[in-house]
Amino acid sequence: MVDKSELEKLLSRAWETRESFFPNRVEFVAPNRTLPISVTGHDCQLQCAHCNGVYLQNMVSLDKALSHKGGREKSYLVSGGSDRSGKVPLLERWTELEELAARGPLNLHTGLVNEKEAIRLAEIASVVSFDLPGDDQTISEVYGLNATMDDYINSYRYLQKHTRVIPHLCIGLNGGVVKGEYNALRLLKQEAVEAISMIIFRPTEGTGFSECSPPDPEEAACFIATARLMFPRTPLYLGCMRPGGRYREIVDALALRAGVNKIVLPSPAARVKAEELGLAVILSEECCSL
Repeated sequence: MVDKSELEKLLSRAWETRESFFPNRVEFVAPNRTLPISVTGHDCQLQCAHCNGVYLQNMVSLDKALSHKGGREKSYLVSGGSDRSGKVPLLERWTELEELAARGPLNLHTGLVNEKEAIRLAEIASVVSFDLPGDDQTISEVYGLNATMDDYINSYRYLQKHTRVIPHLCIGLNGGVVKGEYNALRLLKQEAVEAISMIIFRPTEGTGFSECSPPDPEEAACFIATARLMFPRTPLYLGCMRPGGRYREIVDALALRAGVNKIVLPSPAARVKAEELGLAVILSEECCSL
């Protein structure tokens, strides 16, 4: 449980930091001009506890995306199910992805990579969204992978060396419990970081964590504010994946006070809070990482 008085102090410091390094504006994103694509259709070998392939159901297959022309999309978020080694098999669809890249910018979800793979993917990537768990226990319990944080940091370094990378941190990834997220921030502090995108665990029907609860909005706000203080000059994004309803109303308003620069699919409360904080609102229609 987060102490309310301590959270208020933390939010005040985070807001002062934001005011010192960023203009008084915030970007609200409705990413309807970015088409989400899965290179594996609905299939995923990992079946992670927080997703179980459910979120692939709402993505367009690569074949369908290539056969469709004349849509509103300007860019593409390319993801898919992971194989048993934690990689999204993008290179297996290389010819098709080259064709897609000729149509518009690609935001790739790669999973783990070696440097040779990173160099190849950089040929077509406009940016890579890289999911960064915080500790070995979470990797094992959520992803079911025999991998370590060293593997993830090395993958991040390979990608960052050759293309733009936005690390993605899921607050409460391990069944709604905040475990290694602060460690992820400490590790990123040692790396080059262009921006940080934060999402929040959302219980999802059909997954191993369906009965879990998301972290308290105040706990999420504490993490976001800490990120702002640790990365005073780094843009922070609140991404699309987070609980809806009243939860989103609360966390969006707190996130603004914590110093975020972008919010994807903001709640009405975010618009009200932005006005209260004197933030000019910029609207955009593509994936926040692009």
